[in-house]
Amino acid sequence: MMFSNLCSLQISLRQRLYLPFHLFSTPPHSLYLTQSSSSASAILINPQHNHNISTLNSAPDENFRPNSLHLSQLLLQCCQSKSLSSGLQLHARVTKIGLLGDATIRNHLVNLYSKCVVFGYARKVIDESSEPDLVAWSALISGYAKNGFCGEALDGFREMHLLGLKCNEFTFPSALKACAVKKDLGKGRQIHGVVVVTGFESDVFVANTLVVMYAKCGEILDSRRLFDWIPERNVVSWNALFACYTQGDFCGEAVALFQDMVSSGVRPDEFSLSTILNACTSLRDIGQGKKIHGYLVNLGFISDPYSANALVDMYAKLGHFEDAIAVFDHIEMPDIVSWNAVIAGCILHDFHQRGLELLKNMIDSGTVPNIFTFSSALKACAALGLQLLGKQLHAKLLKIDLKLDSFVSAGLIDMYCKCGLTKNARVIYDLLPEKDLVALNALISGYSQNGGEFEVLSFFGDMHKEAMGFNEATLLAVLNSAASSQVTSISEQIHALSEKAGYLSDIYVTNSLIDSYGKCNQLEDATRIFEESRIGDLASFTSLITAYAQHGKGEDALKLFVKMQELELKPDSFVCSSLLNACASLSAYEQGKQIHAHIVKFGFTCDIFAGNSLVNMYAKCGSIDDAGCAFSEVSHRGIVSWSSMIGGFAQHGHGKEAIYLFDEMLENGISPNHVTLASVLCACNHAGLVNEARKYFDTMEELYGIEPTQEHYACMIDILGRAGKLDEAMELVKKMPFEANGSVWGALLGAARIHKNVEVAQRAADMLFVIEPEKSGTHALLANVYASAGLWDDVAKVRRRMKDSKVKKEPGMSWIEVKDKVYTFIVGDRSHSRSKEIYAKLEELIILIGEAGYVPALETDIHNVGHGEKELLLSYHSEKLAVAFGLIVTPPGAPIRVKKNLRICIDCHTSFKFISKIVTRELIIRDINRFHHFKDGLCSCGDYW
Repeated sequence: MMFSNLCSLQISLRQRLYLPFHLFSTPPHSLYLTQSSSSASAILINPQHNHNISTLNSAPDENFRPNSLHLSQLLLQCCQSKSLSSGLQLHARVTKIGLLGDATIRNHLVNLYSKCVVFGYARKVIDESSEPDLVAWSALISGYAKNGFCGEALDGFREMHLLGLKCNEFTFPSALKACAVKKDLGKGRQIHGVVVVTGFESDVFVANTLVVMYAKCGEILDSRRLFDWIPERNVVSWNALFACYTQGDFCGEAVALFQDMVSSGVRPDEFSLSTILNACTSLRDIGQGKKIHGYLVNLGFISDPYSANALVDMYAKLGHFEDAIAVFDHIEMPDIVSWNAVIAGCILHDFHQRGLELLKNMIDSGTVPNIFTFSSALKACAALGLQLLGKQLHAKLLKIDLKLDSFVSAGLIDMYCKCGLTKNARVIYDLLPEKDLVALNALISGYSQNGGEFEVLSFFGDMHKEAMGFNEATLLAVLNSAASSQVTSISEQIHALSEKAGYLSDIYVTNSLIDSYGKCNQLEDATRIFEESRIGDLASFTSLITAYAQHGKGEDALKLFVKMQELELKPDSFVCSSLLNACASLSAYEQGKQIHAHIVKFGFTCDIFAGNSLVNMYAKCGSIDDAGCAFSEVSHRGIVSWSSMIGGFAQHGHGKEAIYLFDEMLENGISPNHVTLASVLCACNHAGLVNEARKYFDTMEELYGIEPTQEHYACMIDILGRAGKLDEAMELVKKMPFEANGSVWGALLGAARIHKNVEVAQRAADMLFVIEPEKSGTHALLANVYASAGLWDDVAKVRRRMKDSKVKKEPGMSWIEVKDKVYTFIVGDRSHSRSKEIYAKLEELIILIGEAGYVPALETDIHNVGHGEKELLLSYHSEKLAVAFGLIVTPPGAPIRVKKNLRICIDCHTSFKFISKIVTRELIIRDINRFHHFKDGLCSCGDYW
């Protein structure tokens, strides 16, 4: 029967006869004679006021016979002090002198035994009485309910009702409390019916308990309706509803109700205020919380320990740490709850050191830490990496033999993992008597954080076979490991498992799947999940944009950023860093500048990741000056910052500047890594600094503890080869501690082309045909060497080999960005809508540079055709078309930036020196190896590339 129906039937119900209570099925008696008198006596401390009872027991029977009033008073004292042993003595005396039939004495005995949780004796007294007594039954039911025996309380209520005893305002609340604890709405409604029949619905105490019962059984609306029906609500009525709303997570409603109470003139008490403080904490409403603080002060409840603790908890959890400390310092005798609130607040807001200092103060004050204190302390140790203190706390837990709950066990595992002691964490986990998901997740997350991807995947597989279960936190840790180890099959299996278990609706799981597929280069799968999820939050955009940027899909990354802006999502520094990397790979200077503007707009200029990405973007987009400015603004320069700038100088041919910056880095106490040294060698290579390169290469292991990798050997071999020291380069290849890879043989082949060494070129090409048979560049370089030596038959053989091997020559391609749009050109391209203007401009330039002394480098063309045709082919190279287009569409004086997918040829290099002087423009050409800055008839590479 719903509450609304009960209310409508109140009048008619009152007119009915008092009916027998046939609502519950008959249960067996429980907790009957649960303790013997001897064990009962042993568990209670004798009260100090037992002198009267001792005198009574020592007096001879014939000289002293106490009356029922005297015995009732003594029993009342026992009830008040819960003195079971004294009560048992009185019970024996009462029985001996024959006063057990006295109803008052019998009721006191039932009350005593119920309060002392010896329900067997209480029931025995009731069952042996000649007449049922409402007071005795009420005491028994109250004792059951207060001590958590809710089923027994309801059974007792039923038995009392069957005996024909009419319940009163003391019995109903106990029975209703039992229904609330058990969340037994059915029996609660039945008792509500009896309340209405017997006319106690207007009793404020009974009504308050009904409000709580309905709320705790999840019927908030019925609870509120009943509250509204109470004719004279007192502060207890309001408190009952506050507590129910707060516990049911209806905190906003609780605060609004509190304001109604104050407006109605009801004075709040300390319970009202502490409850509303908890609601403000859940709502993160510091303004309302401070108002409640004002009420506490004005009404004189500031010394109430519950209210003070609630204040400390609120201020600490909402980040107002100084206020939390101020309230805490005014607590005269802080209890364990006070200490835990302020310590947990410190840890929550990353004041880990302060939290540990407070823990020491707490111990010094004599307060004994509990399980919650240790949980907070372990989090602090985990965050600070304090191995020794973490181990001491673990030892203390073992010493005091606290029963570890799942959260403390997980805290120990987490602490050991974050201190790098995964073996210790595994021991903790293996020793747990009952393993649960909290501990499992802590362990696999710890493995994942410590690079133990294999352990995570194998451990999860084992646990899944044992039907251990999993949740979203488990899936996140496993997906993170799959992403780090780039195991696509695991990502696919977790994807299937997530879909089957219904976790694809979880935003974190979906975003982790996008990230995992992205890092495994499964961009189609990542994109599909992104589109199907329709979540569109910052994390999902970040994951996919990062994946696009990392795997050469820079244009897709920038398009996705446009879509993100349309949704008015504010980017974070990580998104901006990924977008800058995309711009760097595309050499998209203008779009990179726009991302830079976003970084300034959103205040990410001090972010080290964004700063490093800016340096890298400007360097790879051809603006080494802008890169230098960005580098100077990086506040905390790490190895990535220095390496990015050194690499930028190297790419732009500023070898001496790169070496100077490297020396400055060492002076600042930053040790180089293998990337830094590769950049330094690259700088020496582009500047022709052979001796400096030898020095760095020969001492890198001795000075910096870094063994040369394939990349370092390839760079050194390239340096020697370009300098014409081919024999020395070949010797270095032989001395390598591992088999040379494609980079090493490619460097040799490139050097052989420069110096037209057919023998070295053939050997390097033969190795490359085995290692990288699909690469067309090897055939092109070898053919170039043969052509420069006039070996046209060998050139033809190379072409036939390409045809037979079905290797397609990568076409030369150049592109230029103008007003956020990229224009692409290939040799002889006439597909552009402004082709006539482009070719007219190019012919004009060729005439002008010819008059200035330009002579076509016909020997660089490997086609066996006449000079005129060769000259024509050279004139229409893709980079020349891109430069001509740039001169047409960009403002006078603006630099022209062109990117090319192959190495720039000698003829284009020569012609651009002339063009830069004639048009008085800077031409910035980025080829596959480096940047060339053409200005005033000169190139930044010094014709050494």
